[in-house]
Amino acid sequence: MIMKISKNITAVVKSSTFAVVLSLMLTSCKKYLDIPLPVNAVAGSTAFVSDNTTSAVVNGNFNALLNGSQSGSIVMGVSGIGYLAGIYADELFTPLNDVASKPYFSDALSSTMTGTHWVGLYKQIYNVNLTIEGINGATNLTYKNQWLGESLFSRAFLYFNLVNLYGDAPLITTSDFNKNNLLGKSPKTEIYKQIIADLKLARTLLTVSYKDGSGNTTTDRGRPNLQAVNSLLARVYLYTADWANAEAVSTTVIADANYQLVPPAQAFLANSKETIWALVPSQGAHVNDYDAYNGGMPTTLASPAALSPFGSSKAALMPDLLNAFEQGDTRLANWVRSTTVTGTSTIPTATYYYPNKYKSNVAGAEYTIVLRLSEQYLIRAEARAQLENLNGAKGDIDVVRARAGLVGVTITSKDAMLVSIAKERRTELFTEAGHRFFDLKRTGALDAVMTALQTQKNNTWQPFRAVWPIPLSDIQNDPNLAQNPGYN
Repeated sequence: MIMKISKNITAVVKSSTFAVVLSLMLTSCKKYLDIPLPVNAVAGSTAFVSDNTTSAVVNGNFNALLNGSQSGSIVMGVSGIGYLAGIYADELFTPLNDVASKPYFSDALSSTMTGTHWVGLYKQIYNVNLTIEGINGATNLTYKNQWLGESLFSRAFLYFNLVNLYGDAPLITTSDFNKNNLLGKSPKTEIYKQIIADLKLARTLLTVSYKDGSGNTTTDRGRPNLQAVNSLLARVYLYTADWANAEAVSTTVIADANYQLVPPAQAFLANSKETIWALVPSQGAHVNDYDAYNGGMPTTLASPAALSPFGSSKAALMPDLLNAFEQGDTRLANWVRSTTVTGTSTIPTATYYYPNKYKSNVAGAEYTIVLRLSEQYLIRAEARAQLENLNGAKGDIDVVRARAGLVGVTITSKDAMLVSIAKERRTELFTEAGHRFFDLKRTGALDAVMTALQTQKNNTWQPFRAVWPIPLSDIQNDPNLAQNPGYN
């Protein structure tokens, strides 16, 4: 993977021209995703001669998170991490037994599978590395801090997803493909150090104000700002058990009056005050998750065959997740919808419950929200519980529960508080960004949960599947790259 992708991208870099980037720039609109580079292209040094052309490169990297990886969207839709990790863990299943998602539901991924996130993530990491080098080498950029800060944030975000899916992995921070070709794995602790370093540097470059693709202040939250950096950093500190820093950084975000929890029905709208960072669909497009879970499916269908026109890939909630919602939880009413399928003489009538956080196929009505305020409350609650500040933890989790129309939790012990927080993360963050799968792993609960699901998934869970396999072709191309244990 590293060798093949690097050589291909290097060839593209050498053939890139200012004219290509300029043509993209001249056809752009206000939204950053309206001026993407071609999916598999990164501009060469000529792309960094001005702010406009540099912006086009950075925009292309953001666009790739939604549309441009070899495996499709990193963030959303049926190829997104939230969708596939949800099927892999205990959140989702496809009623029509979708062939593409079956290996994920059966927890039977193999090294011979194509189109995996390993390839897409490394391709995007390489593109961002090229961008960072180009920006660092530029001498005449008015908004250099913005472009560099955004790019460092992007690399941190990509590596965060990589390390949580695959564990130890090559740590690539340059565009030197001769060096990258022969890299072995770095421990995930080293990758986390790089993530933190990138985010700390990005904090010195970005401001609390949101900026657009021209460097102007905007109310649109479609590009990362300082608080987006802090939000991801707080998450990283939580994942690395740095409780004090997780509490301190999440507090910085929570204290910012620009962010507010809103009713569940408004949380995923384009103008939501809860949004810290979102990705903006291309002009004329709507959020990919609408199609993955909704797609205009009616509340009643006349027969099982009537499901087919809406796509075999539509994923519904697993019963255990549905049962995790408490009575009166307004998130259930607003973020989950049902479709009842009338049965036949051989197939019983069934009701399926689908994620409904994204409800609209109208362009511009909703953004793909990646970071939002409720997660910061839950990060701080968990950090405070680990620091034995149970009253503080209760205060934070109760804020999230109150928004959902629920009463506060009762404090009995640290362990009980952590159980309550895990449950709240499950019902608040379901189907978003792989949170549930990642949470089960980092808290040591994965094996027990997955073993209990063996009958439903018709498999035998094996602990080595906590990380996903590296493509066999990449193992063969790099003599220093070892396969994750358990995958032959």
